[in-house]
Amino acid sequence: MNIMDFNVKKLAADAGTFLSRAVQFTEEKLGQAEKTELDAHLENLLSKAECTKLWTEKIMKQTEVLLQPNPNARIEEFVYEKLDRKAPSRMNNPELLGQYMIDAGNEFGPGTAYGNALIKCGETQKRIGAADRELIQTSAINFLTPLRNFIEGDYKTITKERKLLQNKRLDLDAAKTRLKKAKVAEARAAIWAEEVTKSEQEVRITQSEFDRQAEITRLLLEGISSTHAHHLRCLNDFVEAQMTYYAQCYQYMLDLQKQLGSFPSTFLSNNNQSSTTPVQSVSSPSVLASASASLPSVSNSMVTSGLSELKSSSGSRKARVLYDYDAANSSELSLLADEVITVYSIPGMDSDWLMGERGNQKGKVPITYLELLN
Repeated sequence: MNIMDFNVKKLAADAGTFLSRAVQFTEEKLGQAEKTELDAHLENLLSKAECTKLWTEKIMKQTEVLLQPNPNARIEEFVYEKLDRKAPSRMNNPELLGQYMIDAGNEFGPGTAYGNALIKCGETQKRIGAADRELIQTSAINFLTPLRNFIEGDYKTITKERKLLQNKRLDLDAAKTRLKKAKVAEARAAIWAEEVTKSEQEVRITQSEFDRQAEITRLLLEGISSTHAHHLRCLNDFVEAQMTYYAQCYQYMLDLQKQLGSFPSTFLSNNNQSSTTPVQSVSSPSVLASASASLPSVSNSMVTSGLSELKSSSGSRKARVLYDYDAANSSELSLLADEVITVYSIPGMDSDWLMGERGNQKGKVPITYLELLN
């Protein structure tokens, strides 16, 4: 027998097997053939595997959306990953905002209050952007990759073995159907006893192959419990990465708040509504060990009280200038940070302004740039 003859016979045998399975499957769907049912334990394992696959995919995809909200960026990263190439490095949103703030601050002038504050805010935003990159990288390695490995590896193997089990089950039921028909024909003396014996042997062989495949599938499915345990450890790593990220961001903003200093209530709200609710601190063993108490709140009530008394009286007070201020016109007074000037109110003046005096110079000054002295 040459190779060509062998291949032809193999193709013919495969075609016969496929046809037999197709006939058996169709007759089962039409209710014309019996079907071997899997045991309850194996059915439960199959259901658990399907449920694990479904929710793992949903969690993985939504985590990707959380870490990278831009769909175009996700597609680009996916393409580069498939091409086994590194995606080009680009600024993320916090870094881009930070760079804009720094550029604006330099344009307005680092020596001005607004320019200086923009630069400080921009530097903090860039630090938050770097922490964001670290979160994405850590989460991808410790959380997303194990989930993806399960979907693309373990579950594909389970699916392959489950399909083999389905084919072995169809072979077994087809053999049982042929045996049943042979026995009916034997009772009618339509065939020889050898045909019945041949059908019985076929049933024994297919039953053995089905049992073996069912055991292989069962062993794979029982590994789902180990998968859950592994994914639990990965979930803990993801939570720790998030905790570190948010703790870093909190610390960065706390440092920024201290750099910007304390502001009067009218600076904190456009509607002159004071924000007196204290912000509670968030502690992290690794990042915020020193920030275990509540944030220091601005004493808005004292500032508001002092300004109210000054506006209602005809007297004057000393005030320290918090930031540089460039006069917009001749009716205003330019200010330098940390200098001390005399301020007072005059009837009909806007609530956001006071009259300021420095030697023989005087003009309107914004109260948000002042700290009243006792």
